[in-house]
Parts: sequence; C-alpha cells; structure tokens
Amino acid sequence: MRPTAALSALLTAVLAATALTACGNGSGSSPNTLKVSYKQSTDNSVKVMDTYLAGIKKEFEKKYPGKKVEFVPIKAPDSEYYTKLQQMLRSPRTAPDLVYEDTFLINSDITSGYLKPLDPYLATWPDWNQFIGTAKAAAKGQDGKTYGVPDGTDTRGLWFDKRIFKQAGLPLNWQPKNWDDVLAAARTIKRKVPGVTPVNVYTGKPGGERSTMQGFEMLLYGTGDGTSDPLYDSTAKKWITAGQGFKDSLKFVETVYKERLGPDVSDALDPNFATTVNGELLPQGKLGIDLDGSWLPQEWLPGSGHEWPDWSRQLGLAYMPTQHGQAPGKVSMSGGWTWAIPARAAHPDLAFDFIRTLQTEANAKKWYIANSGISLRKDVAADPAYATAQPGIRFFTDLVSSTHYRPAYPAYPKVSTAIQEAMEGVTTGDRSVEKAASGYDDTLKDVTGGQVVRK
Repeated sequence: MRPTAALSALLTAVLAATALTACGNGSGSSPNTLKVSYKQSTDNSVKVMDTYLAGIKKEFEKKYPGKKVEFVPIKAPDSEYYTKLQQMLRSPRTAPDLVYEDTFLINSDITSGYLKPLDPYLATWPDWNQFIGTAKAAAKGQDGKTYGVPDGTDTRGLWFDKRIFKQAGLPLNWQPKNWDDVLAAARTIKRKVPGVTPVNVYTGKPGGERSTMQGFEMLLYGTGDGTSDPLYDSTAKKWITAGQGFKDSLKFVETVYKERLGPDVSDALDPNFATTVNGELLPQGKLGIDLDGSWLPQEWLPGSGHEWPDWSRQLGLAYMPTQHGQAPGKVSMSGGWTWAIPARAAHPDLAFDFIRTLQTEANAKKWYIANSGISLRKDVAADPAYATAQPGIRFFTDLVSSTHYRPAYPAYPKVSTAIQEAMEGVTTGDRSVEKAASGYDDTLKDVTGGQVVRK
C-alpha cells in the first residue's frame, strides 16, 4: 500500500531530523570510534606513514578495549592537502578527531578557530618534558597556547649523484662554497653528461610549500648577513618587501631554467614532480644535483616500492652554501609536522590518548627512523640506535645548528603562495626578475593588510 502524502511528508521530516542528529555527532558516528586524518603519499608505492599508523592503531585498540580507530587519509599534493584539510575542519560534521598539521599552516588554522589548545593535556603528560624548546615553540599560537604535538623536524641540503659527478670530472667530495659553485657544477654536468638533468630546484605554485621552502627560501635565507629574517621584521611586526636578496634568489631560479640546467618547465610545474624525482630520476642516475630534504631515504627503504639499497654509496651530501660564502657559510631550513586536535572534534580526550600512544619513546624512535626524520625528543636523540640507523642522519642533524624557521604567522600561507607565483613567473620566462618582485610586493600588501616594510 502506498503511503499518503501526509505520511510521506512525516517520514521525510523524521529522516531529515535523523540525518541532522547523526551529523551533529561530529567527527565520529560512534562514541567508541576515533577518526584520524593524515596526508597520504601520492605515490601508491610509498606506504611509510600508512604502515606506521597501522601499527599504532593495533597497539591503541589493544590498550583501549572497545575503542576503534578509523583513518581518513587525504591523498593529495601538499597545497591540495592543506585546502582539503581546512574544508574538513570547518564543520563538526566533517572534522576528524585528530589531524596532521604542517607547522607552517598551524597558526593560520589557530587564528581561524579550527584547532583546540592542548595545554591541559600537556600539563599532565610527562613525555612533553622530553621535547626540545624549538619543537614546542613551533606548535604555539600567538596567544601563547600550544595547539599541536610535533613528530619530528627536518633540514635541507644538496644531494648529488656520484656516478654523474665522476662522468663530469667533478670531485666526489664536492662541497660548493657559494651559489656560483653550484651553477658551475650544473653547467659542467650539462656539457659533459648529456641526457641527465643537471640540477633540480622546486618551483612554482603546483609545488606548493615544497617550492617555497626547498627552493626559494634555501636561497633567500642564504643572502644578507644571516642575522635577521629576510621575510618578516619581528621588531616592526611587518612583512618585508622584495629587496636585493629576494631578487638575487629569483635570479638564481631564472638562471636554472633559462639555461636549461633544470628539468623541463612542464615537468617542474607538475604537482607530482617530487614523486618522479624520488622514485625515478635519483635512483636511475638521471639527476645530478637535487636541492632537497633530509627525509628522502624513506623513499628507498625496503617495502617502499622504490627500494634502493645502494643509495648511500651512489649519492653524496653537501650543505647549501650562502650566496657569496659569507658567514656562517651554509644554510638550511627546518619545518615539520604536528598532530593536532580540531576544535570541532567529537572525541578530543580519546584523540590525545592516541597522541600519547604515537609519542611513546619507542614509537617515536620507530617513526624517526622509518621517516628519515630528525628527533625532537631528547631521549631518542641520545639513543645510539637512532643516531646510527641510517647514513646521512648525522649530516642532517648537524645542520640544525645553522637552520632557519619560517615566520609561521597567520599570513604566511598566503605569503608563501605569492613567492611561488614570483618563482613561476621567472621559471616560465613570463616575467622578468624585476616584474616578478614587483608583483610579489603588490600581493604582499594585499594579503597582509598593508603590514609591510622595505629593507
């Protein structure tokens, strides 16, 4: 028998109310289900995070009988991940209980009201005392409260292929003293080893923060005297417009692509180009020099899909020099990720229990080794098993003493995008260095509300 119109309307209303009630339960439809969102690699063969979290899930569910962990991975390039994550955080219907936050974005999300302060939890968690001060500062808001628990940091330098260097007649213990040395090596490779890409510098908007941090800022922070931040004036509390160091950094990028020392522009502007670099170009001996991060070995470990047991014999490491070799002579940038609890999380207490499980000393050590990360915990850093786990850990850990951190204020993500636009302009040749710098200044004024200063 078909229902009457009145009954149909009543059923529709009841179903709608039920749906709204279910949505109102927040990030978990069950009080016993914890939803955890993280950035999943766009390379299907790289499962470092997935494998690690699967182990934590098993441990957590055993420790808390009746509780279940549901993963909500976001598979996307960096810039898309940030956008999708922020969309999820806006509503209690879509907000997970725990999210993986890049330190460069965390202040923006704090200001937007997306994250929950963790201070009440941290005050009663003994392991928090093991974290170094800079790690704690990276997850603090401008209100002085802490909104995330960092799971490691990183540094950056120059990876170079000894096979290609040998063919080019370049020294296998290569250490450039300035930018000109880097470009000279790339030109030599182009001339003597045809068919390979001499140097990779990430660039443009498709690369997102990878372009800004691995590419541009590794140049910019090596200009000047190294005593002040070239992007933000902390005394005046204003952002700095494009000065000579900014233009010189753009000029370096322009030179790489104008002289065809870098990858083809179409490849460089592919949002998934890092997957090609890590999984193909470096292992196959098709890239001479790569300006990149400390985490690369995770791509080549057993089970990664790009196993490369000989990488430490075939690749060399050099620090990125300052522009003219001026003190301190080398430069690095550091960032990292944190675990944060959304303000609209349905189960914040359970989420922090998951953080505590993630960050036992034993689990933290497993993650640092699996992820080729740099320990932020004093107890793990002092463990010989960590320090000798992989070739290169000591090299990149030593760079912490000369590293720089991004000015992670709320406007930074938009400033970063402006940098990427300037880089892309000189990479494609659509803009001169002067026009790209001028365009950056105009955008900087817009995205910071005019809070800029010239240096």
